[in-house]
Amino acid sequence: MSGSPSQADATIAEWRHAGEQLDAGRAIGCLADQAVLISPLTARFTFNGRAQVATVLTAAFTVIRYHTETGDDRARALFYHGRCHGQDFEEAQLLRLDDHACITEITLFGRPLPGLTAVMGQIGPVILRLQGRPRLARMIGLATGPLRVMVATGEQRIMPLADPRRGYDSSVDSGEETGTQARG
Repeated sequence: MSGSPSQADATIAEWRHAGEQLDAGRAIGCLADQAVLISPLTARFTFNGRAQVATVLTAAFTVIRYHTETGDDRARALFYHGRCHGQDFEEAQLLRLDDHACITEITLFGRPLPGLTAVMGQIGPVILRLQGRPRLARMIGLATGPLRVMVATGEQRIMPLADPRRGYDSSVDSGEETGTQARG
């Protein structure tokens, strides 16, 4: 990405600006007609064509701030931080571009799990409502609620126990504290 700005640079700048300004319409303008979006949440299907990808973008826009970009005129990787339902998340976007510098493919990767489940809980129902399927939207919203709670609780209460900075007490894993270790 050195030298003079290319058509791809202009597309990516427009995409980033649209994302940070929560402007789905502007982001949709960066897409090729046959764009594909590959979700980090399911391998069961992709969103194909500008209209389907536009539905996801319309549902997905939340407060984000890009922090890293790398790539060339055919593929770019963008990284950003965001917040959804009180959960921080970080996402990577692998964007593939055609000869006209339109985005043909978006592959998303995200972390941590509590942030992803919050995003899933927000996006899924909105997409389904936009598709005219309000009953399924409600069902997905209800189904993701317990998952979000379980994941957030695990992140807050269980994961800190595995923090390597806490130190390691081998007696806990060996059974010494419970008296179950074999004596030799």
